[in-house]
Amino acid sequence: MQVYNNTIVNPFNVRDKLQNQTNNQTNTPTHFQDVLNHQISNEPQIKFSKHASTRLSNRSINLTGEQIQRVEEGVKMATAKGINDSLVLVDDVALVINIKSKTVITAMHQAGTNENIFTNIDGAVIV
Repeated sequence: MQVYNNTIVNPFNVRDKLQNQTNNQTNTPTHFQDVLNHQISNEPQIKFSKHASTRLSNRSINLTGEQIQRVEEGVKMATAKGINDSLVLVDDVALVINIKSKTVITAMHQAGTNENIFTNIDGAVIV
């Protein structure tokens, strides 16, 4: 499951896509590798855990496309520095992200953080 602009997006089904392309283009064969490569290139860089998706919804946090891109840049920066679990601050939103899996673990408004304490992180990125 992924969230984009606070909307849950169902995972891409490669088999259905392959079948639709084959049905629509009977003269041009479509190879599974082509469909897979196309999907990988269009895949967002970050994912949202179920917990993070719930937090985004409950806290009325709506990330714009531009903010998502900035978070993705923050993940790249954290990867380059060898960070495993990072706090990424984008505008007024704080995200805790597992860098290796590129998965947002939780999200909150910066103003709503109790005592401004974040645990289980080994780095922070401000984007």
